Amino acid sequence: MSDSPTGRDRLAQIHDIIRERITMLDYPPGERLSETALAEEFGTSRTPLRRVLARLEDEGLLRSVHGVGTIVTDVDLDELDQVYRLRKELIILVGQLDPEPVTADMLAAFEALHHRAVTLADDPSPRGFAALDRDMFLALMELSGNRPLRAISEQLYFRTARIWLQAVTADRIDLKSEVDIYVRETAEIFEALSAGDLDAVCHLRRAHIALSIARMR
Repeated sequence: MSDSPTGRDRLAQIHDIIRERITMLDYPPGERLSETALAEEFGTSRTPLRRVLARLEDEGLLRSVHGVGTIVTDVDLDELDQVYRLRKELIILVGQLDPEPVTADMLAAFEALHHRAVTLADDPSPRGFAALDRDMFLALMELSGNRPLRAISEQLYFRTARIWLQAVTADRIDLKSEVDIYVRETAEIFEALSAGDLDAVCHLRRAHIALSIARMR
């Protein structure tokens, strides 16, 4: 059997790469994306690429402007506040809806995330922190087998994740303090997960989300 990706897998990879660039501000709000350049970069025709861009538009990361093209969207604080309030409630459901058994591999992944946070505290970088938070979010999603919950949570996370990076870049929040807080959070989450207490894990994350938006205000 061939291990080469299917057409659907390849489109999913292109989607994730473009989403990553938007989230990491490689494509900042207001930037126009060239279908021609992207199709050439990824070695695909414009028709399947448009399906990827349409999906990103549905997810709120892009918008199509007649006569202009495909533009990276921005996120305002009102939208951020609403999304964060919804995310606070959804994370609790991760421990309630189809929870996955805690495995040794899961524990190793969360321990590695904590060690990354400790290392980052010695030399903080906005991009490094954004990548750590993304990977923490994705690891938390692995704790639930409920696919609709994971899909909705993922869309909401990536819709607003970049505004934190914008705030750090503009010196509106203190990066070193944020990383120090994250070191404590990752340690507490790993401890709760090691005890098999998914409810505690989710409530710890809920508190972190609530405090993050409070500090960002």
